[in-house]
Amino acid sequence: MTSATIKLFLPHGDAKRLRVGEVSNWTGKALAAPRTELDDLLLREEVENSGVYFLFGADPESGDPVAYIGEAEVIRDRLKQHKAKDFWNSVVVFVSKDENLTKAHIRYLENRLLHEAKIVARYHLENSNSSNPKLPESDREDMEVFLARIQQVLPVLGADLLAPVSGAAKSARPQKMLMCKNRGAEAQGRRTERGFVVFKGSTAVIAERPSAETQHPYVVALRRKLVQAGALVENAGFLAFTKDVEFDSPSAAAAVIHGGGANGLTAWKDNSGRTLKEVEEN
Repeated sequence: MTSATIKLFLPHGDAKRLRVGEVSNWTGKALAAPRTELDDLLLREEVENSGVYFLFGADPESGDPVAYIGEAEVIRDRLKQHKAKDFWNSVVVFVSKDENLTKAHIRYLENRLLHEAKIVARYHLENSNSSNPKLPESDREDMEVFLARIQQVLPVLGADLLAPVSGAAKSARPQKMLMCKNRGAEAQGRRTERGFVVFKGSTAVIAERPSAETQHPYVVALRRKLVQAGALVENAGFLAFTKDVEFDSPSAAAAVIHGGGANGLTAWKDNSGRTLKEVEEN
């Protein structure tokens, strides 16, 4: 991904309220706001344009993140319709400053955004189907550039919907692949920009330690949540990871694999046997 200068304007001087984002030499423009600022957002002239938008919230029962990805020829009218939806608490809108996005363009963007969000799988999507309009080759290339800018700007506005769980594909300082082994279970993982990822195909012990329920209840709860979500499934006497799973820390990841409390700085080791702590100290 190319480097970028992203400018954020805070109309109210508060980073939690309405925000306007732009990228140098890009025709796109982003607007983000909490639901409490929706009326202010609807007053802005940008939302008279066509574009794509994201609604972010959480499942009321599980607490898992939920998103809705949509497109509209008049963003303002569509957002007014979404007042009837209860799950969302923040919105992000992308429009073109030169008003050059046609219906076919925004449908193409919506389709591509849904596709990318499904691959990343950080959020449950409230909508999953969209049309797949045919665009001339030059228009497709333009929309792919627009999509890449959305992927850059969205995390700056506080949403990691499109950020790969496995971490950035390219990094100035690539993280080492690490191993965590316990009672026959073996897992591979590494640090990411947002925490620590355990890769698909890794395994965790199937039974928690006897002390886990009382001393580390968060580990038990996290393992159950991953099982319920289908991210961990029983296989050959272990719990196998069915996809890449990101944790807040190496210790949280190691604890799930061990079935109880664990120090991630010593539980994770490289192929030379050095602990994560030793790797990072050197």
